[in-house]
Amino acid sequence: MSKIIININSSTIVLMLIFVASGTFFGIANAQNSTETSNSKNLSLTELYELVEKSIVQVTKTSPPANPLGPDKENSTSLGTGFIYNDTGYIVTNNHVVENAPFLDITFINGDRYTANITGTDPFSDLAVIKINENLTDLPKALVIGNSSKLRIGDQVVAIGHPFGLESSMTTGIISQIGRLLSVDEKGFSIPNAIQTDALINPGNSGGPLLNMKGEVIGVNTAGIFPGNIGLAVPSDTVLRIIPALIEGKNYTHPWLGVTGTTLTADLAKRENIDRSQKGILVDNIVRDSPADLGGLNGSTINQYGEKRGGDLITAVDGKQIIKMEDLISYLELNKSVNENATLSIYRDGETIDKQITLKSRPTAPITNQTQN
Repeated sequence: MSKIIININSSTIVLMLIFVASGTFFGIANAQNSTETSNSKNLSLTELYELVEKSIVQVTKTSPPANPLGPDKENSTSLGTGFIYNDTGYIVTNNHVVENAPFLDITFINGDRYTANITGTDPFSDLAVIKINENLTDLPKALVIGNSSKLRIGDQVVAIGHPFGLESSMTTGIISQIGRLLSVDEKGFSIPNAIQTDALINPGNSGGPLLNMKGEVIGVNTAGIFPGNIGLAVPSDTVLRIIPALIEGKNYTHPWLGVTGTTLTADLAKRENIDRSQKGILVDNIVRDSPADLGGLNGSTINQYGEKRGGDLITAVDGKQIIKMEDLISYLELNKSVNENATLSIYRDGETIDKQITLKSRPTAPITNQTQN
């Protein structure tokens, strides 16, 4: 079972999708550490597939039964997708495809099969790096990473993976939207700038690449919403930040503020007696001893009548206007590091004040099931 929580708009509505597919994992894929491109022009669909097919692999996780003495004594297997990241045998896939895997098999399109070990994982981005145990002299060419920041709505894309165990299947579509907020675990943290596509993403596509028409990886397929044919992918720019650290054996640290919040709507502005011209995030919960707590931010309260009142309204960070939660999470993730300061502009009691916050690393233990940073 793979549990994926998806925020598809700027409100606090959270959609939880649970996919169960006969032991088949549903996942993401990601790209390589080179930004060079091997093609100056767009390829046909046939040319694109033939260019990348040998570099995309099926990832099989074999797990022993939870209770060897129970009625189900057979090992269970789950399937996902990955792709070659560099010429030394590293492969990128999803964290949830390989999580807690005692055994991993990698199968190429020609049927060659090898064992692999986990090199590093980052649950917060749902990325993982695994390495083939054998030293291969004829490893297929690593895929090239494109620049996801240059994507435009309407760009044509291709997804390749192993849906339901069907080897090397290709689907096509367009970029439907960018900048989505995607939560991939139960800790309440989210991946910013996720890519929305209408290319069909099924269980088993996890870890497979989302490609532009030059054959460059611009995203990592991670989730699908059914019905609706909505696919979501982690952007390649996130891969370029995180994967090198995992290969070096390091943990990638994500900056953390420690708040949950809601985009200010007209109804909330009326309830809170806030001028409708104001925009920002109405702070709800604040984690005890978090950077937000230590920095003096105020969360929501409940009065003696049981009525809830919101906390501070975050209107800007380092002078950059904040309209919705996606803006705050994206800015901190892309521009800040752990132990750096961020200046939050907050609207409180009719005036705007600045609070300097020293960011910490995200805690690994679950805190809340709400989107936070």
